[in-house]
Amino acid sequence: MRAAGVRESAGQVELLDLPDPHSPGPDEVLIEVEAAGVGNWDDIVRTGVWNVGPTPPMALGVEVAGTVIAIGSQVTGLRQGDEVLGHPLPLRDQGCWAERVVVDAGLVVRKPLGVSWEVAAAFPVPALTAKQVLAESLKLAEGETLLVHGAGGTTGGLIVQLAALRGARVIATAGPSSVARVAKAGAAEVVDYHDSGWPDRVRELTGGAGVDAAVNAVRGGSADTILAVQEGGRMATITGDPPAADRGISVADVYVRPDATQLAELCALLGDGRLTLSVGSALPLAEAATALERAIAGANGGPVVLQVKPGRLSEFVKSGLER
Repeated sequence: MRAAGVRESAGQVELLDLPDPHSPGPDEVLIEVEAAGVGNWDDIVRTGVWNVGPTPPMALGVEVAGTVIAIGSQVTGLRQGDEVLGHPLPLRDQGCWAERVVVDAGLVVRKPLGVSWEVAAAFPVPALTAKQVLAESLKLAEGETLLVHGAGGTTGGLIVQLAALRGARVIATAGPSSVARVAKAGAAEVVDYHDSGWPDRVRELTGGAGVDAAVNAVRGGSADTILAVQEGGRMATITGDPPAADRGISVADVYVRPDATQLAELCALLGDGRLTLSVGSALPLAEAATALERAIAGANGGPVVLQVKPGRLSEFVKSGLER
């Protein structure tokens, strides 16, 4: 089957011809991939820093959207033909930048009706990150004031939306081109992060005290973010650069984890329009290297996805993989 990934650790991303995936085990499903998400985290996998299961030569990709074409003997709640999406780590066979992939059935959920394959593929990691930051790390409550530094990005924008749904007052930072979009997402105030004094501006908007809680979604931005948090407040960063604890502020360094229950809840919000996501760039599988470059650059007006051409399903039907 066609796939995109690396032949060796830290190798160049290229189109690969990989063996077809194994038959799904008792707790697995085989997915015919329609689209796959691309993020800067895929470069961490490429360099070998993040172990997601398989070793090179391997397909990259940790977000999948596609159709179930075979199920394991113990799988309940899913059937052939279901349209699903997920963040299926650890990978059972190969990454998601492939025509077909076998995954843990417990880590995929049904795709909401009316949601495109591209949006479905780009949704799992940023949505789960946003949920886990707000509900677990910060335990954000209704009526609290939250700062989102980097709200113009995909994850930052979803954090704004979820925080507004929780009844928080959101103050966001973003560039001039993102102000209208971030305000529409639910931010009460949007501050230009190009102004070096933006943390002071945020404190002014809170009467001088600072925000109850903050999320940093900008690489290298944690040190500035904590300046806008009130004494004894809470802060989380999703960029791996937690600042030193200061003024009694609790700091969480957040890394996303798969969670099908949370993802199903988030998909329900996506399906009914209470969460929205716009894809910035969609490229064919053969252009995976370019897609990853765009994701790392982060200036696409939205997430990057790969459109994966369906493989020859008839071969799998003939081989009796469906159960």
